[in-house]
Amino acid sequence: MKRNNIAFITGITGFAGSHLAELLLRKGYEVHGLCRWRSRTENIEKIKEKIHLIEGDLLDVHSLQEAMMDVRPDLVFHLAAQSFVPASWTSPAVTLEVNVVGPCNLFEAVRAAKLDPVIQIACSSEEYGLVKPDEVPIKESNPLRPLSPYGVSKVAMDYLGYQYFKSYGMKIIRTRGFNHSGPRRGEVFVCSSFSKQIAEIERGGREPIIRVGNLSAKRDFTDVRDMVNGYFLAIQKCKPGEVYNICSGRAIKIQKVLDILLAMSKVKVKVEQDPSRMRPSDVPILQGSFSKFKRQTGWKPKISLEKTLKDLLNYWRQRILKKK
Repeated sequence: MKRNNIAFITGITGFAGSHLAELLLRKGYEVHGLCRWRSRTENIEKIKEKIHLIEGDLLDVHSLQEAMMDVRPDLVFHLAAQSFVPASWTSPAVTLEVNVVGPCNLFEAVRAAKLDPVIQIACSSEEYGLVKPDEVPIKESNPLRPLSPYGVSKVAMDYLGYQYFKSYGMKIIRTRGFNHSGPRRGEVFVCSSFSKQIAEIERGGREPIIRVGNLSAKRDFTDVRDMVNGYFLAIQKCKPGEVYNICSGRAIKIQKVLDILLAMSKVKVKVEQDPSRMRPSDVPILQGSFSKFKRQTGWKPKISLEKTLKDLLNYWRQRILKKK
């Protein structure tokens, strides 16, 4: 195996991690990934025999050190996180521990193994939080005003990456991904929640009512397959210590997302707001600028939102069909 061809992914069994693993395999990389003993592996079922899973936990620094010593990766993609924003209000301490202590342990494990890989860390647009009308589209230089414990945890990880770059010369690249969706997205996330509910209604598995949260918020959606291609280009072409937005560059209301999905189905539904889906404080608009990232890598989104939502809806249709 040639050097620079060994990749390590935290969160490999998750949404973005599974898509990234597939991309790296297509590009000829030897792919290793951190996997907790209780991790569900349906996202990587088709590639399980082609990748190397290593049991460990971000909160167990010893397991991370063993993984780094064993794999000795050239590239590290840190995607594992507590990534559901509403859950960060109910479990703020857990969110902070996983999203801040976890990457700290990872960085320390790399140092203990005396390795010098290029490391990409998946930061978040939620770091920007309260964005003023004259600050859209959001550039990387925008002030960070996080409005959730999740956003705070990602700010901390973001700056921790910068600190380890400055203090130890670690080649850490920070990407602030905006909302991304597509097949395999967890059912608690908005596009996936709508899609699953529609698929269940189509199969007669639930009453024709879709329960929603805040439909007026505006978000910048990118297809997960475009997003992980961005992660790959970031680790190939971006400058360590720098931060880059990865996004579509346009924002649409959540209401529009629902309208597109409903237009793809023949069922007639009633829409009801669910108080449990409302957040204590919500970010009104997240619309990014990816101009810095495009200049550095040539990346731009290729997959339309309509294609993303169609593939996501079909994913849930297939999942629900299998359960019948």
